[in-house]
Amino acid sequence: MAFEWKERYRLGIEEVDKQHRKLFEIGARAYELALLDNAFDRYDDIMAVLQELLDYAQYHFSYEEDFMRKHNFEDLPNHTKEHNYFVAKVKSLLAREREIDEEQEQTLQEIADFLSEWVSTHIMFVDRKYTTLFPKS
Repeated sequence: MAFEWKERYRLGIEEVDKQHRKLFEIGARAYELALLDNAFDRYDDIMAVLQELLDYAQYHFSYEEDFMRKHNFEDLPNHTKEHNYFVAKVKSLLAREREIDEEQEQTLQEIADFLSEWVSTHIMFVDRKYTTLFPKS
């Protein structure tokens, strides 16, 4: 499965790991939609998953950035840029309503590919940089 939480993604920070698992759950729903028969209209489900992804990502990013700011994390500007890129990408997907409606299968594949690549790479390489700031759980 493309969106299966694996122990290697664990940062050892309980709240952050919980939030990351939630992002994987949202990604898994997008992936499951992509696997459905093309005969079904999935527009409403796609839009709902994208909106939930946007809302939850913004919540999660705010949590991380607030903590990094409190601890004067030196790489905060770069980290924030990555978060802003993610938010902008999801917003751009949400804005493509007509395309999503007309090309559901392609759009779902694009969403799944983007999420799979971004979430796993971001957690594995970018988020690991700030783990020393958090008390371990």
